[in-house]
Amino acid sequence: MVEFLRLQPGSAGNYVYNQLKQQIVSLELPPGTTLSEKEVSLSFEVSRTPVRESFVRLAQEDLVVVLPQRGTRVSLIDSELVEEARFMREQLERAVVRLACDEFPDNKLIELDENLARQQESIEQHDGKHMFELDESFHRILFEGCRKVGTWNVLQQMNAHLNRSRMLWLSADPDWSNLYEQHRAIVNAIRQHRADLAEQIMQEHLSLIISNLTVLKERHPDYFK
Repeated sequence: MVEFLRLQPGSAGNYVYNQLKQQIVSLELPPGTTLSEKEVSLSFEVSRTPVRESFVRLAQEDLVVVLPQRGTRVSLIDSELVEEARFMREQLERAVVRLACDEFPDNKLIELDENLARQQESIEQHDGKHMFELDESFHRILFEGCRKVGTWNVLQQMNAHLNRSRMLWLSADPDWSNLYEQHRAIVNAIRQHRADLAEQIMQEHLSLIISNLTVLKERHPDYFK
């Protein structure tokens, strides 16, 4: 039985939704997992109404499939949605990193350096979940430094299937040195104001998940459509 987090103060519906989404993206709830409305409501100590509302919201994001008379299950990873999200991220992040090479706040460069230091620690500790979180944070800092937080938030609405693939890749491949080196090279290119180089590295960086997607599907055929 899946172990859920207990409810904290705030909107019950939003909390249940956010926690379920986090558990789906992190693969704590793997693709194909059956979700019981009753079990989830008992685990979160809420009524079934916020659970039902959460299932509807997650279904709208293609993260769960609601089957009439048969219950709800976590959706399989859709390769086409993975590619579409990667395509959008590539276009926007190439543009953002070019902006960063023109002008980027010193305090945000410090945040990137601190992020890189924590990435090294995660590599040494073989902590895939923390590495994923730091990877997300690294890219978010780039958007924040370029004053494009709204654009980042829009990206997050399409990222769920891509993020599940990334999490699966981090779990399957314990050697994350290439990921770290690409991050470090991006920061160096920003410091040197080398926009063409930064854009090239970013494009290579964001193509990693697609190049590994075939391998992931072979290793985990039950996780993909």
